[in-house]
Amino acid sequence: MLTSKTLKQFSRWSAFLPLAYVSTVSSLEEPRFAYKLRKFGSTAYMARVEEMESGNCLIDGRNRCLSHCTNTPSVLLRHQKIFGSARGASNFSRWHYTSLSIDRYTGNDKDKILRNIPGYVKIVEVGPRDGLQNEKEIVPTSVKVELIKKLVASGLPVVEATSFVSPKWVPQLADANDVMEAIRNVEGARFPVLTPNLKGFEAAVGAGAKEVAIFASASEAFSKSNINCSIEDSLSRYREVAFAARKLSIPVRGYISCVVGCPVEGLVCPTKVAYVAKELYGMGCSEISLGDTIGVGTPGTVVPMLEAVMDVVPIENLAVHFHDTYGQSLSNILVSLQMGIATVDSSVSGLGGCPYAKGASGNVATEDVVYMLDGLGVITNVNLGKLMLAGNYICKHLGRQSGSKTAIALSRVTTHASKL
Repeated sequence: MLTSKTLKQFSRWSAFLPLAYVSTVSSLEEPRFAYKLRKFGSTAYMARVEEMESGNCLIDGRNRCLSHCTNTPSVLLRHQKIFGSARGASNFSRWHYTSLSIDRYTGNDKDKILRNIPGYVKIVEVGPRDGLQNEKEIVPTSVKVELIKKLVASGLPVVEATSFVSPKWVPQLADANDVMEAIRNVEGARFPVLTPNLKGFEAAVGAGAKEVAIFASASEAFSKSNINCSIEDSLSRYREVAFAARKLSIPVRGYISCVVGCPVEGLVCPTKVAYVAKELYGMGCSEISLGDTIGVGTPGTVVPMLEAVMDVVPIENLAVHFHDTYGQSLSNILVSLQMGIATVDSSVSGLGGCPYAKGASGNVATEDVVYMLDGLGVITNVNLGKLMLAGNYICKHLGRQSGSKTAIALSRVTTHASKL
């Protein structure tokens, strides 16, 4: 039977209970570790399960560590978290975890490992365009618009809205004009759109686009299969687009596909990627996104590619775009961050897959990227709870489970907590 003393103790520590130690024990049992959670430093932010469920799980800043818990040394806390203890081993499987950063490195050790990781990373959400373009069933315009609004509400600063390509090639995005009209008054984010040529650019501008993107390939064979022209011909097209955009003061983003591998040619030489990147930068692209279109890259192939591109394009003008076909996207993003990249493309719930690249699975899930960056203490200004709501919304419409491991895991936590 619960005593008034037990209830009083529970209310005192539960207000600060982090996801890192959400216990699934019976509501009639007070966890033995409760005393450890009663006091946190003023800069620590510990998100509760109920806050995440309601979309209020905003986790940012660089000082969110469990080492702020003054009653337990950080080293002991870390080992208990990862391995458990002899006395508490029976409770290990009943605890759930978050990516809240643990201050496990100090001084030179931390500098060696994390010194080049940016304090803030801009996430470019490509779900509404790159994520949906390969869906066989046409997604209603109203659903696309609502998805965009939910993504903006999560704090994402850039949401790629649609593409002004021929409906013949990508019928899913035939409603580009309608989407742009519906989000015309949505504030809080930028909405670049893809434009394959001058005609597409003019249509985008007519629909109210304030930013555009162009896409080239580092693979000759893929360029011909994807946009029906050689690399040089595609660059000539894009110079026309870039020139027209410059006259209207419209920013242009450049995409490069197949930066480490091609479904036709195989391994792509880093010098080819660097050449295309240099050309795009020279014609006026303010940002160049380097895409591993078929997801074959590993840190071993991504690093030399980035080194080659960074020799010809300033690092602040570069972004990375990884697909998770072989489960390498997060490791590739991490090594990119360590090299100084500060812009990452991702897709809510891991939606996506290039229609012209056989075997290419979805983009890296935005939820997984945000979770990892939170764990590194990197600011994104993205509310993970609200982001999950956006992912749940589109997955429910598509009739499938989320492709985000983070979303799946945290959904299980909140579902279980709601039953307690």
